[in-house]
Amino acid sequence: MRLSYFHSPDRVPAEGMGAAAVVIDVLRATTTMAWALHHGAEAVQAFADLAALDAAAQSWPAERCLRAGERGGQKLEGFDLGNSPLAVTADVVSGRRIFMSTTNGTRALDRVQQAPLLLTCALANRSAVAQRLMDHQPATVWVVGSGWEGAYSLEDSLAAGALVDALLGQQGSTSSALLQLCGNDEAAAAHALWLQWQGQPEQALRLASHGQRLQRLGDHDADLACCAAVDSLTVVPVQSEPGVLRSS
Repeated sequence: MRLSYFHSPDRVPAEGMGAAAVVIDVLRATTTMAWALHHGAEAVQAFADLAALDAAAQSWPAERCLRAGERGGQKLEGFDLGNSPLAVTADVVSGRRIFMSTTNGTRALDRVQQAPLLLTCALANRSAVAQRLMDHQPATVWVVGSGWEGAYSLEDSLAAGALVDALLGQQGSTSSALLQLCGNDEAAAAHALWLQWQGQPEQALRLASHGQRLQRLGDHDADLACCAAVDSLTVVPVQSEPGVLRSS
């Protein structure tokens, strides 16, 4: 297995595709998706475009449909949900499909939608995702951070490094294993970042520019704590059809 990390969708190569792709948006889309599926959502259907989301949601039975929209860290007016993992409780989402569009995360998913195996990862489920990759043994894995409007994000790179570390834990944490696993410098750098912050993941999220943005927008302490809770979930969101993620 050879893993390459790209810190934003814009960095993903235009040609070719990894045998597997893993999309990360710790703050907060992939954390929210994992918690929604954990609490019984039928699926999360991701959209880069709001018009496409509206069209798809209108074709779904209203009692089994929730619209989740976020831009700039804030819930979109008229939507049922924003992008908080704390809002997707079982009483809200169980049995329902969530039609979701966010500032960065759903755009990243759209970029690698054609991957033969597409998973989403957050700090909350990184060990479960690592185990799924070990089960499938794809030759190449593209890990895509969602970033912030094309820019680097600390929290997504932290989670990419955590995923690398979990894979190393199953393969043997040696320098030669790291050399064999990391397909580019960004993957190795993400792992080094994780080693620096693994004992203080919430502090790292608060240091990140998007963590600071959320704090300026209001009281997001509980969201930050939830997003920083490493290995708190075993659910692995997997694309079952284009744009549709289900628990597996």
